[in-house]
Amino acid sequence: MTDSAAGGDGVPAPDPAVRLVAGTFAIDDLDAFLADLDAVAAETGAVVQAFDADLVVSATQLREAARLAARAIARGEAVARDPGVEVLLYAAGRRQIDRALELGVSAGERRALVLAAGFGDVPGVERSAADLDAAVDGLQSLATDSSAIPSGDDRLAEFDEDRVREFYGVTDRELAATNGDLADAVRERVALLDVEK
Repeated sequence: MTDSAAGGDGVPAPDPAVRLVAGTFAIDDLDAFLADLDAVAAETGAVVQAFDADLVVSATQLREAARLAARAIARGEAVARDPGVEVLLYAAGRRQIDRALELGVSAGERRALVLAAGFGDVPGVERSAADLDAAVDGLQSLATDSSAIPSGDDRLAEFDEDRVREFYGVTDRELAATNGDLADAVRERVALLDVEK
């Protein structure tokens, strides 16, 4: 087992179940919308976090962010007290909460991706097992239109390439030097956040 797959004491790192909902959300009042997300989390035991769909390059980016956040929490290395915020930090590839919040949603009619994850088995998180099916139903009820993204599916609606490049600081030079594409460069930012601590 590699170090990336195991905790610091050789115990397998937590790998929380993740469900994603993609949709359009009419967010008239951001605080009220965030309260609705918190209500879904409280009712289902899920960690719930919303993301601006234009800035998310793949479902893998969010699933990996949840896995790395769970590992950081289990190791006592988390920056944020809230598991959802820790997931947001990893998805943003940043340790500064105020900068990572730019990856979240804002008021208006927005395309968003909402993550529901089960952190009940993660050491250091005081949550029971999550009912992710109920969480997905609750999240879909908040959207004007939505769909659940199947577990193995990485395809998402189009992201905004210019905004992604600006948010993650991906340059033409970096893209030319890599074997991958913009999505690969962003996923590398997520993976490298542990190294930057």
